[in-house]
Amino acid sequence: MTLPPPARARPAFTPPHGLRLLPGWFAPGAQRALIDAVCAIEAQAPFYQPAMPRTGAPLSVTMTNCGPLGWVTDKDRGYRYERAHPLTGQPWPPMPDALLALWEAVSGWPQPPQACLINFYRAGSRMGLHVDADEDARDAPVVSVSLGDPARFRMGGPQRSDPTGSLKLASGDVVVLAGPARRCFHGVDRIYPGQSQLLPEAWRPGRINLTLRRVN
Repeated sequence: MTLPPPARARPAFTPPHGLRLLPGWFAPGAQRALIDAVCAIEAQAPFYQPAMPRTGAPLSVTMTNCGPLGWVTDKDRGYRYERAHPLTGQPWPPMPDALLALWEAVSGWPQPPQACLINFYRAGSRMGLHVDADEDARDAPVVSVSLGDPARFRMGGPQRSDPTGSLKLASGDVVVLAGPARRCFHGVDRIYPGQSQLLPEAWRPGRINLTLRRVN
């Protein structure tokens, strides 16, 4: 009797250098202040439904931006940065001081962020594995803030096929992708709905993610 060859063990996930989790960076009061700021931003630059390039399939999140530039995507022109909201045509609102202070404290980058993408995750929303690659300043870190319901954040390597690991992100947590981690695949597997009362009632259950980037 010939036995089949032993199954090849899948390589273990090793967190990439430059990945930092800063749990509870924002205390509850600071989280509430940030959500108040997001509400003010959304009143000027409302959430809208982005679409995938070529196919036009809608993303499962809605989004808006603040800062001099905003990340947008649509069927015809794809991923890019623009100075104005694609629906209103108005410039993006300014970035809150608390986010500028966060960037200065944790990024290690000499220039301020130019864009803050605000993603709104409802229950059932997710974000597939991707690399942030639409910026000219590809060595600048990405700094991300979680607010509201927890999420399962997945991190991989520089190739989509690399092993991955996951972290459960709570409200107030900050993640920094710098160095090699800046060029690694990452995404959000799921939201754990109904575990936070931070967001306004009309937005619950839900999660807000703020992603700070240097573009140029």
